[in-house]
Amino acid sequence: MNTLYPLKFNPIYKPKIWGGSKLKEILNKSTAPENCGESWEISGVQDNISVVSNGFLKGNNLQELIEIYMGDLTGDKIYQKYGIEFPLLIKFIDASDVLSIQVHPDDELAAKRHNAYGKTEMWYIIQSDKGAELISGFNRKMDKNTYLQHLDNKTLKDIMNFEKAKQGDVFFMPSGRVHAIGKGIVLAEIQQTSDITYRIYDWDRLDKEGKSRDLHTELAVDAIDYKLYDSYRTKYTKELNTSSNIINCDYFTTNIIEFDKTLQRDHYNTDSFIIYMCLEGNCSVEYDSNQEEPVSTGDTLLIPAVITNILLKPGTKTKLLEIYIE
Repeated sequence: MNTLYPLKFNPIYKPKIWGGSKLKEILNKSTAPENCGESWEISGVQDNISVVSNGFLKGNNLQELIEIYMGDLTGDKIYQKYGIEFPLLIKFIDASDVLSIQVHPDDELAAKRHNAYGKTEMWYIIQSDKGAELISGFNRKMDKNTYLQHLDNKTLKDIMNFEKAKQGDVFFMPSGRVHAIGKGIVLAEIQQTSDITYRIYDWDRLDKEGKSRDLHTELAVDAIDYKLYDSYRTKYTKELNTSSNIINCDYFTTNIIEFDKTLQRDHYNTDSFIIYMCLEGNCSVEYDSNQEEPVSTGDTLLIPAVITNILLKPGTKTKLLEIYIE
């Protein structure tokens, strides 16, 4: 069997009513269609399985590769738990208009209702227009009845917690948290493999045919976490030329690496694939002592679990998100 190597995939583009052109302009997605809202960089979602775009495995999809390479690709304990389903969905999102207010169920509810996983996710803000905001959670203590009153009266906005979103901000969205990406924001999203979204409110928008999108009011009520939290923004510190942790949760770990000199990354004890999303700059990823894979802004690279030692060599100052499962 030929040896595994760092894998790139064809982006899966999703035109959206709220999409724009920044994935093309900022993240070099030259083939993105008009009003492109999302680029699914790595996906194991059924009917949207990523296809390899580089090397001798080009044309094979991710599920086929996991069937062949198993734990060598994903990591032994990940393979034991998830089998041939890749556990994360990795995206870039461009919101040129506000997204619907929505919520995702947790694992338990999603299993009961949809025989699927729930959705916990995180956002890293890549670019935002002046004054851009997003919604995360409630701005006061909430309960089901009060929430439904506001929904009926079309005053949902009054009870939502709005946060300014600037480049470098991180927002963690556990399942159950009501949220919406605001207008003028480009972000990287890391989430569980799940495409279950309960749309709560869509700003009374109509599509080209004059139809509004479906709402999932009943389903959402039981999925929502009504608690008030002290802070909805993730605080983190980053240091040049080192891997700085941003998020650590049951479903994924995300670090940020900003570097202008060669870095060695040793993942010998990780027992997981590693994903690199290039947010700025360009570098090459050296593996197996002299093989290299180039990476530049907008690229996403999947390092198989069997490759445990790599060198990150910057062409210019480069910023990467580093993602794996603990």
